Amino acid sequence: MEARLRRLSGEANAALADKPTVIANLEDQNRLVLAVNGAAAADGITPGLALAHARAVQPGVVALPAQPLDDARALERLAAWCLRYSPLVSACSPDSIWIDATGAAHLFGGEEKMLQTIAAAMAGHGLTARVAMAASPGAAWALAHFCPHAITVSSAPADLNDLPVMALRISLATGRSLWRVGLKTIADLRHIPRAALPRRFGKDLLLRLDQALGQAPESIDAVLPPAAKRKRLVFAEPIGTADDLKRTIGLLAPPLCAELEKSQEGARKLDLLFFRTDNRVESIRLALARPSRTPAHFIKLLSDKVETVDPGFGVDSAVMTAWRTEPLLPHQIDVDSGVDGAGDPSDLVDQLANQVGARNVYCIASHASDIPERAMKPADPARSPPASWPADLPRPVRLFSPPEPVDVMAMLPDHPPARFTWRGEGHAIKRADGPERVYGEWWQAEREQGEVRDYFRVEDEQGERFWLYRDSRTTEGQTYRWYVHGVFA
Repeated sequence: MEARLRRLSGEANAALADKPTVIANLEDQNRLVLAVNGAAAADGITPGLALAHARAVQPGVVALPAQPLDDARALERLAAWCLRYSPLVSACSPDSIWIDATGAAHLFGGEEKMLQTIAAAMAGHGLTARVAMAASPGAAWALAHFCPHAITVSSAPADLNDLPVMALRISLATGRSLWRVGLKTIADLRHIPRAALPRRFGKDLLLRLDQALGQAPESIDAVLPPAAKRKRLVFAEPIGTADDLKRTIGLLAPPLCAELEKSQEGARKLDLLFFRTDNRVESIRLALARPSRTPAHFIKLLSDKVETVDPGFGVDSAVMTAWRTEPLLPHQIDVDSGVDGAGDPSDLVDQLANQVGARNVYCIASHASDIPERAMKPADPARSPPASWPADLPRPVRLFSPPEPVDVMAMLPDHPPARFTWRGEGHAIKRADGPERVYGEWWQAEREQGEVRDYFRVEDEQGERFWLYRDSRTTEGQTYRWYVHGVFA
């Protein structure tokens, strides 16, 4: 509903924000409500209701005409935007998007976190999304539309039992017929002999039921961004061996790289889709540290992931797509070594990310902050310079998070500690340097206003070196608190 209303002018949109508003369309000689805003839903108006009934419930309801063509175009654009979550995305008219999460959920920390990420991203664009993950497209659609929870992860067909029959994506007429005979939920249908359903309610009902339960295949027409560069290969006979799949990669990568070279671009996101004979699609996705159009690099990374592809009864076509590209101008090779890109870690980063995930490959970069735990952050290892600190302010190789309290014997106010006890073990200090005073960043957190830390680098009699600090934010009658924040090599 939000996407439809956003096509209105700003003034009209603001004027309708608090008014019960619906989108209506003519179907079967009746004007039916297709979508409602929050104010209309609060009045009890729901999609599928006749407009006359909606006006009986709320006489002041505003009815806007449906614009199916504009809605379809907007949905296609939103589906293309969702390619960041999976290489296989499809628009499901009029208001849904299918995202094949196979092999992608772990990149977001799990299935539920992936759904939370999608919902938060939609909310950031002003859209309210209900998201669900299930074993089949039909089951995911049913849960997203009819489950009471905004985020749902399902792993069993039994989770569909309590949903209404309209969750099967059947026509309104078929749904009414089922209700008249007392078949109101999917569980009711599953208890009816299968042979009786097509004769009474048509073949479409049984197909939709099987698709929701994962017992019938359902193809998804993948969307691609308009500017994506792609190469397609169709086989005379289905292929299925790992060697054949690797050979396919070798045939697709060179022409795709040649097209990228013509436009002086390099791929940052690369998808390889294998279309199986049973209408299922197997995919491989690559995220590259830097733009690249080197065929050997593509072939190496994609071939390493072929083992994750299940060819089923055979693959009849394959498509390689560079759906995110960046400018990549010709550059001079290293004169001394004669090697293109000598010293560039991008290839190594890509290989590691291909094995353990891009989120697990990073370097530590400096960050503008005096607070030690904020003075560094994970960064792209192929694009960020290594972390560095002033030579006169060395930092330990390991920081503790959070800092661990210690018992200290020291002469106040500015003398270094003479002895401290940490983790039940005493340390007599032989050498010390400091203090280095660090103030809290009140603009980052209000609780840091007035916070002062005095850091000391100390070495005990065994040669171990520690980084201690004294929390100097005290009130009258309190003693100073000491912590160990890190250890030096």
